[in-house]
Amino acid sequence: MLSIIKLTFREILSRRIFFITLLMTLAFLIFFGVVNHYAAQGFIQAMHGFDGTNTVIQNSIRSQIIMMGLNFSSMILALLTILSTVGGVAGEIENHQIDTILARPLPRRSYVLGKFLGLGTVVVVYALSLFVGVLLINQLTGGDIAARLEPSSVVQGGLIFVLSPLLIVAAGLWLSTRMSTINSGIILIILYGAGFVGGLVEQIGTLLNNPSLINTGIVSSLIFPYNALFRKTDALLTDSGNSAMAMFNGGAGSEPSNLMLGYGVFYTVALLFWAIRHFEGRDV
Repeated sequence: MLSIIKLTFREILSRRIFFITLLMTLAFLIFFGVVNHYAAQGFIQAMHGFDGTNTVIQNSIRSQIIMMGLNFSSMILALLTILSTVGGVAGEIENHQIDTILARPLPRRSYVLGKFLGLGTVVVVYALSLFVGVLLINQLTGGDIAARLEPSSVVQGGLIFVLSPLLIVAAGLWLSTRMSTINSGIILIILYGAGFVGGLVEQIGTLLNNPSLINTGIVSSLIFPYNALFRKTDALLTDSGNSAMAMFNGGAGSEPSNLMLGYGVFYTVALLFWAIRHFEGRDV
């Protein structure tokens, strides 16, 4: 299994898409720093002359800025994970590279687990770097509108943000053991998009007190709970979880319960288990 982990790790690092993503991530972090800097300056100028009445506006801007950074970071993270994962097994089957690997005395279970751990290690390290980068830039360049973060909230939200891509890794491997790389990618992107839209539907339903919309959003989160996990992170780090502005910024208009966290863990383990079971019985 260790050899598969190392091989997977090297494969990801050697792909052009990985380095393109790193460059785009750097560009995003620079842009986010510029936004924080000028937003802080604009806030000082706009609030000049107000006598202590700007607290609500200040808190709202604080939440919106950090939510914007985390929301875009979550999208980058999801897309990188999808592109890196869908060809994890299917790509090697299509290129006949798997014939050499499976010719060794290696259980297929170890092969899939090695892929999961290798891919998971890369995306977790990337997610941690992205999360820390967004928070540091916000604190260093945000000035008066830098988010006020509690250490416990940062730790809890960070763990969810960093570990949630493992759900996409498991889903990608599950699809990759069943169909081609292209088909796996299309389905996984559709699932991600459906989860994102479903999250917005649930938040709109909460805002309008419409049970039908809320239930529709919950069902979409059960089908693919990645976005629900992100909204939990958002709710832990901001105090605007129930605002309309938070909703339209992709934030936590309705905070997912702790049961959703448990469901996310179960979802990941179940998909990984099914990927292993299917691949063990597949004729390659």
